[in-house]
Amino acid sequence: MEVKMNKEIRNYQESMFMGLNLRQCIFSLLAIAVAVGIYFGLGDYVGQEVTGWLCILGAAPFAACGFFQYHGMNAEQFAWAYIKSEFLYPKRLVFQSEDLYHACMEETMNLGEKIRGDGTAIQKKREQRMEKKQMRQKKKSRRSGAFD
Repeated sequence: MEVKMNKEIRNYQESMFMGLNLRQCIFSLLAIAVAVGIYFGLGDYVGQEVTGWLCILGAAPFAACGFFQYHGMNAEQFAWAYIKSEFLYPKRLVFQSEDLYHACMEETMNLGEKIRGDGTAIQKKREQRMEKKQMRQKKKSRRSGAFD
């Protein structure tokens, strides 16, 4: 005795009638009802061959909706996602690159271009001057008296 198991447990579908699940059964019955309605409704007005083709064309969308699945979405979910992405929330995506290295080094490069020298060395000298200035301010701000 052999039991079939799906590789992915989420793909399991309980079969209701002849291997079809409930959704597929409902849409199959709906497709049959549409085909029968078209056959009896248009059979007297149009020829037999044309009626047969109209039955197929009328029932096909309903039958397809029962079996359609795309990225885990059924037909209604897919249609809603398509409408939202194309009509309700459309947006134009424009690619703009971001050069992080250039953004970080922009100040140093501009400084080097102005002075026509090594911007990195000049930047380091400025930082050292700022550190010395801060150290002097800290020394001045200290109180040097015995009384508070």
